[in-house]
Amino acid sequence: QVQLVESGGGLVQPGGSLRLSCAASGSIFTRGVTAWYRQAPGNQREWVATMISTGTISYPDSVKDRFTISRDNTANIIYLQMNRLKPEDTAVYYCRYQFLSGDYWGQGTQVTVSS
Repeated sequence: QVQLVESGGGLVQPGGSLRLSCAASGSIFTRGVTAWYRQAPGNQREWVATMISTGTISYPDSVKDRFTISRDNTANIIYLQMNRLKPEDTAVYYCRYQFLSGDYWGQGTQVTVSS
C-alpha cells in the first residue's frame, strides 16, 4: 500500500512563494505517474502538475511558468515549487500517484494566499 504525505502549506502574501512536499512510503517515483491537484471551497478538484517516471512534465496554463514540479528519488519526495502566488491559488493541494491499477492520494495541505 502506497502512502503519500503532503507538507509545506501555509499562509503567504500575494506574489510570495511556497514549496510543497509529497513524501512517499517507498521508492515509487521512478515508476508510474505523479501529479499535484488542488481544490478550492465549492470547486472541483483541479489538476496542477504532472511528472511521468521518464521525467516528462506538464502543467495547465493557469500555473505554467509559476509552478515547478520536481522529485528527489533518493528521498522519495515530490516537490511543487510555487512562485508569484495569487489569491486564486488558495486551495487544498493534493499529491496523487498512479501505477498500473493503483491510484493513491495524500491527505492534502492547505495553501492560503492573502494579504
